[in-house]
Amino acid sequence: MNHLKLSKRDFLKYGTSLLTAAALPYPYQAALAKEQWDTIVIGAGTAGIPAAISAAERGLKVLVIEKASVIGGTLFVSTGQISGAGTVFQERKGIKDSPDQHYDDIMRLNHNTSDPKLTRILADHAGPTINWLAANGYTIFENHPVTKMAHDAFSVPRYQQGPKGATSPWGGGLAILNTMKPLFDKEVNKGSITILLETSAVDLIQSSNGDIKGVVTQNNEGQTLEYKGQSVILASGGCASNPRMYEELHGVPLYCQMAYPQSQGAGLILGQSVGGYLRGGEKYSPLYGMILSDDKVPSTPYGVVINAVERKPWEILVNSKGKRFVQEDHESIDHIEHQIGKQSAHRHWAILDQRMLNEMPPMIYDWTNERIMNEAGSHVMFKSASTVRELAIKSGLHPVNLEQSVNDFNASLKNNQSDSMGRLHRPRAIEEGPFYSVRMSGWSLCSFAGLGVNENFEVIRPTGEPIKNLYAIGEVIGFGATSGNAYVNGMGVTPALTYGRLLGQRI
Repeated sequence: MNHLKLSKRDFLKYGTSLLTAAALPYPYQAALAKEQWDTIVIGAGTAGIPAAISAAERGLKVLVIEKASVIGGTLFVSTGQISGAGTVFQERKGIKDSPDQHYDDIMRLNHNTSDPKLTRILADHAGPTINWLAANGYTIFENHPVTKMAHDAFSVPRYQQGPKGATSPWGGGLAILNTMKPLFDKEVNKGSITILLETSAVDLIQSSNGDIKGVVTQNNEGQTLEYKGQSVILASGGCASNPRMYEELHGVPLYCQMAYPQSQGAGLILGQSVGGYLRGGEKYSPLYGMILSDDKVPSTPYGVVINAVERKPWEILVNSKGKRFVQEDHESIDHIEHQIGKQSAHRHWAILDQRMLNEMPPMIYDWTNERIMNEAGSHVMFKSASTVRELAIKSGLHPVNLEQSVNDFNASLKNNQSDSMGRLHRPRAIEEGPFYSVRMSGWSLCSFAGLGVNENFEVIRPTGEPIKNLYAIGEVIGFGATSGNAYVNGMGVTPALTYGRLLGQRI
């Protein structure tokens, strides 16, 4: 093995397969371990791909380490919704916007809870990042950009999604991946980027003075190698597929398992191991309306109730005590989600009757209301009964409180009085049995907690001192860094793309 040399021809032999399913053979990995890299990127996902591309285009010699057998990361499961000011998509429709307006909107929507410096950088550079995608073939839905989709609205339309999400909203990230992949492939074929698939970063090489000098890896056969680099970029994602770590960092169980399987928190551990620290877990906020498959934690999704932004609710919502706790038709889904976050185990129940099921618009994505009736006899999250009291007992709710909640709702409606929760949309009283309950849970597929970084994306110690040569971008710095304690439009994918591209240009 000592005499093995990796020629450009040898590497190009593996170039195409590397990006699909085949890992580089160990002898070649060992040969690469003898080289000195300008930068090593851990993670070939939403942040790591643009970082590698930008660094390689500047002439840097880039090594990318990816645990999965393909590049793309969370883009495979992402809606791919992004937002930015001053984009070509806005210009084509005559929409006036600015980074200052974008910044103000982000801070307004997250109640000033995101990192101001990082948010400012994002607002200033998100538009150029989207324009970079557009210049390389990225397109969006004809009616986009918009002010909102599932969450509270921006002041101007700057929110868009690629057409790959047309058949499935979870597939929109592929539009972004398919735009960046040819650029990545080009740099691989030039020899500017070398990628190791099915390889885990298991440790960082740190000098006696604390500087980062490289990465220790382990391939899928358990073989360990060291790679030396001038800098290391952690772009390995969050921990939303690691239930134990997720609960430890957020103080909330991972109720629903929906994140990319490789989101195990490896980068969080690596950053801490060399002196970094984690922040942002307290910003956790649940999403609305997940119906889980069972009572296990984490569970898998069974259905998702359409939120109040997209469908005016007919049903009422109650907590485990059988009491209403929120204005169900509130114009702010963020308000509703924060009220859900205050409920025990983030559980909430939709209460409705047969007439509502017969007349109202569909309540659950991709379901008919008739299916709710059928599920009530077979699935643990759906119950039906001839009386409200019996429904409460079957659902595990306080019978007297639930009866009172329904009676109060009905009485105010019939007497044309104001609703006790301030609700305006009240098409029907809940009075015609059988009665139904649908149990839902708050959930999330994002890690709000992440490594502390400064405005240069350097990983920092609790004192604020940067760890030399170590950087972090993407969800490894925490969804809460730029989205705060809310789900601000585009603040998952956009920062990862933007920071990745910026860091690649600057490192």
